[in-house]
Amino acid sequence: MINPINIDITYLTDSFIWAIVSHKAYNICLKATWYKRRGWMLGRLLSVIICMLFIFPSVGMAKERKGEVVLTVTIDAPEDSKDVRVWIPYPVSNNVQDIADVRVDGNFSKSGIYGEKETGNLALYAEWTKPLKERVLTFTFNISASELIKKDFPREETDIPVEVREYLKSTIFIPTDGKVREIAQSVIKDKKKISEKARAVYQWVVENTVRDPNVKGCGTGEVEKVLEKRSGKCVDISSVFVSIARSAGVPAREVFGLRLGKKDEEDMSGGHHCWAEFYVPGYGWVPADPADVRKAMLTDSLDLKGTQSHIDYYFGAVDEYRVALARGGRGYYLNPRQNDGPLNYFMYPYAEVNGKAVDWLAGQKELKYNITFKAH
Repeated sequence: MINPINIDITYLTDSFIWAIVSHKAYNICLKATWYKRRGWMLGRLLSVIICMLFIFPSVGMAKERKGEVVLTVTIDAPEDSKDVRVWIPYPVSNNVQDIADVRVDGNFSKSGIYGEKETGNLALYAEWTKPLKERVLTFTFNISASELIKKDFPREETDIPVEVREYLKSTIFIPTDGKVREIAQSVIKDKKKISEKARAVYQWVVENTVRDPNVKGCGTGEVEKVLEKRSGKCVDISSVFVSIARSAGVPAREVFGLRLGKKDEEDMSGGHHCWAEFYVPGYGWVPADPADVRKAMLTDSLDLKGTQSHIDYYFGAVDEYRVALARGGRGYYLNPRQNDGPLNYFMYPYAEVNGKAVDWLAGQKELKYNITFKAH
């Protein structure tokens, strides 16, 4: 058994305050007697908390989804193979999701939790070094996920922190020049605030892309190709948002996750989902999910006017039916380092047999996985 790792590597600025207000207010009240001896500070603190809860009721009244997630991985490799490895995204607790009661079982030779240096994302890693007829791993955890709403943007924005400027850079997977820059300049026009630029980019992506149900898995996120076709799945559409946002001067990154079932018990093997988030100085990371808008339009046969409620909601909010597995990171190496070149993105389980990657993009061939959700 592996104990849960409760690390908040994402919300370390103002959003951390929201976590305290929404999840710790009750404990603060219980300790009121102890703090009372410390004078006027308690009164001031409680006043701030109460005001926040009244002004921003969503903070204390966020919708929640609780349940158990069970992921079972089976790797089809030659029986005599002595070099079989798998990496599985390992979710962490933060102010909108709580991961608990983690259990890892299987017939592997070795396993552990490892962090990737550039992004801070974690992976459950396991390897098989002896001949076996089958290689199986089961990863189980309890999840309590909350709806996240961040729409009360500050009137004044400060400078972008040094550590966040990383998310303005152009990369092979997230280009910011050429066609991307042309679109960015035409979209932002004379807008100055980052929140306003982000909204303009979001609106453009919603209006100028469509969901293609025939794309394998969640797509490959090749921005230039997606812009040519103006279609794709969630990784494709979210990557377009991130690229244009960065080109417009808005720090942005992808969030790779998994949907949580809406039924009491549900097979979520096809439930991987990618959305985006952008950074507003002095406020923190803000979610945006243009891909889910386009999915709603396709599923419910809606036009832009008919889906306005979805458009408004998914800028600055995401529902409680999801768990974030990893953030950012495109074309990077896992830890321990994989042998078969850099990984496009880390959302699905990834495996190698004898140093060669097997089909990881929802292939379900040599690497098979089953994910179930059971509500609490």
